[in-house]
Amino acid sequence: MIDYSSQQHGKVFFAATVEIENDSGERLSFRIVGPDKIFETKNCISIDSPMARAMLKKEVDDEFIVQTPKGEKQWVINKIDYELH
Repeated sequence: MIDYSSQQHGKVFFAATVEIENDSGERLSFRIVGPDKIFETKNCISIDSPMARAMLKKEVDDEFIVQTPKGEKQWVINKIDYELH
């Protein structure tokens, strides 16, 4: 478990749960975790993935582009949350 830092507030970093949406209205929600944790729970992506790297340090309403095998895909960040303990 990583401790939450106030510097993370409102931005995408490790351990964030992020909701994103594309121009077609498709929505995805997932948590950014270490590569060793992606198989432990549903809806997780690795911090090393192209999607996570493209979102790092972004804020709500920021747009970002991810390079995929089918070309570039544009997304916007709808929500960022951190599970605080």
